Amino acid sequence: MTELGNRLKEARSAKGLSLDDLQSITKIQKRYLAGIEEGDYSTMPGNFYVRAFIKQYAEAVGLDPDEIFETYKSEVPSVFNDDLPEQLSRVKTRKTLSERSSKMIDLLPKVLIGIIVIGLAAMVYYVLQQHAAKNSSESMNNPKNESVNFVKSKNLEKAKPVDDVKKNTADGKQKKDETAKKETKQEQKVSVVSVNGNSTTYSVKNADKFELKVASKGKTWINIKNSQGSSLFQGMLTKGGMDSKTMNLSNESEVVLVVGNTIDTDIYVNDQKVDYAVKPTQVVLQNITIQYVPKNK
Repeated sequence: MTELGNRLKEARSAKGLSLDDLQSITKIQKRYLAGIEEGDYSTMPGNFYVRAFIKQYAEAVGLDPDEIFETYKSEVPSVFNDDLPEQLSRVKTRKTLSERSSKMIDLLPKVLIGIIVIGLAAMVYYVLQQHAAKNSSESMNNPKNESVNFVKSKNLEKAKPVDDVKKNTADGKQKKDETAKKETKQEQKVSVVSVNGNSTTYSVKNADKFELKVASKGKTWINIKNSQGSSLFQGMLTKGGMDSKTMNLSNESEVVLVVGNTIDTDIYVNDQKVDYAVKPTQVVLQNITIQYVPKNK
């Protein structure tokens, strides 16, 4: 056992907590907590997570993480210190690219509208020119056509309003029915229930099912558990390999996700993206609880 592990274990014992109690508080698996106390980090998903797990352990037993890291810095793997700035740099780069793309997207509709308006104006001008030339030619060749055409156009003008009224009435009824259906139908709602440190609880309402998808844009460790604490899935999601996991959890009333790298991880509920209440750039390792309330309950 290392000095760091012994210090943490003594603090845990002083609070009267077992490893099972600590697992329930931090959502970190018991074998990882035991590994921290024994100074054996080989069981962890990678050095990236060691510092985050130690930080949660220290906070749970009432120790200052910064003081722990400074005092026992020789016992904490140093690889983690190089990983986070690199990932934050990628976040800033993506944000910059996203802002530029957003400006181009905002400008594109205006350009398209301008092109369409010019095209319609040119088409109307061309049709009016052709129509005027045709009428002028017919009037010169056969003057009688003018009176005949006048009678026909007059009859057509009398018939058109009746057709227009029927069409407008039908269209109006259809739009009214569609509006009523939209007002009756309730859309799925995902909302934040509570936020406590690195733990956030969400609720899902007005949904016919509960389909969860977790996708990674880089490299992240995921653990998905049900309300009884049983692990439904845990493992690494990596870009270029197994980069996402989709599960139908309609029979579960609540699931807990331990997300090791929120910066590179997106969560979807029934194809609706869930926004992090705690920014990933502030807290990388987060515990996400999702409560599912079936429709009509």
